[in-house]
Amino acid sequence: MDRKTPFHAFHQKFDAKLVSFAGYTMPIQYKGVNFEHNHVRNHVGVFDVSHMAQILISGIKAFDLVQYVTTNDIGNLIDGKVQYSCMLNENGGVIDDLLVYRFSANSYMLVVNAANAEKDFNWICAHNNMDAKIINVTQDRGLLAVQGPISSRLLQRFTDINLQNLPYYTFQVGQFAGCEDVIFSNTGYTGSGGFELYFKKEFAAIIWNALFSTNEFVEPIGLAARDTLRLEMGYCLYGNELSDEITPLEAGLSWIVKMNKNFLGQDSLTQQIEKGVNKCLIGFCLEEKGVPRKDYEIYNSKNVKIGIVTSGTMSPSIKKGLGMGYVMRSDSHIGNSIFIGIRGKKIKATIVKRPFYEK
Repeated sequence: MDRKTPFHAFHQKFDAKLVSFAGYTMPIQYKGVNFEHNHVRNHVGVFDVSHMAQILISGIKAFDLVQYVTTNDIGNLIDGKVQYSCMLNENGGVIDDLLVYRFSANSYMLVVNAANAEKDFNWICAHNNMDAKIINVTQDRGLLAVQGPISSRLLQRFTDINLQNLPYYTFQVGQFAGCEDVIFSNTGYTGSGGFELYFKKEFAAIIWNALFSTNEFVEPIGLAARDTLRLEMGYCLYGNELSDEITPLEAGLSWIVKMNKNFLGQDSLTQQIEKGVNKCLIGFCLEEKGVPRKDYEIYNSKNVKIGIVTSGTMSPSIKKGLGMGYVMRSDSHIGNSIFIGIRGKKIKATIVKRPFYEK
């Protein structure tokens, strides 16, 4: 039986098309993917992302545990800062990509993908020989992403926190619409700016109703538009661009891997750095009509299969078929012509620099 988020009744009220996703009943769309996508790019949209798992880690050696299980250097964090990172298995494959929030030197929150929540929690616990306290608080919380160019104007009506003074990848705890202990995080997955709000689930109705009580041009947004928005930015999605079999170096995420510290999976990455990667993640745009999809095959000009599409769509902003995929390193340079196998035809595409969408 799928779990329901604290906003389930609101999704029904807004006529959402609901689907099973990562063990939850979630809204895939409301008024349509293109409408919702463009609304976030131009105005403000509200995403229910309460399925994302929130794991609290605290204790005298909480720093040491988080530092060991994640690849980025949390020594660079101060209170109120957020960091993008990932956890690796012994082979250097990505167990999950995640956000690390630092509340204090002894208190952190890891926000991980819903489908990986149990796997991630068990992995952290298995390596907790530091007597840290680890709690999954997801079921007690609600989480909304409020994204788009007028998101701060909408949110500012309900809080005293000066959102204009909250830099990217930082957070503050305060009041929203009379609700206490709300985390305002200047993060998101859309490329159009905005915030993520974490709060106790008993505040869900108050916060949702406040957001939709204004005369601002605000709409609820489903998971389908969330995917097209992140894809236009070239952001990785676990289960597509990232998996237990793919290393962060192959995924182009070496910037979140700090080799000057000790972390799980480091030895495998050291070997990969010495040998070089065999495959690379690329972004591509189609030169002809067509829509690339996950698992479509990628060919070079000699009709040799060189890789596979991991994500693809018809871009609502750019009006072109675009996607990401893994190809052999020798074929991965920007400007290279490749061909995507779509319904028995080879459709020409060009490898381009990401992000695809620029404001």
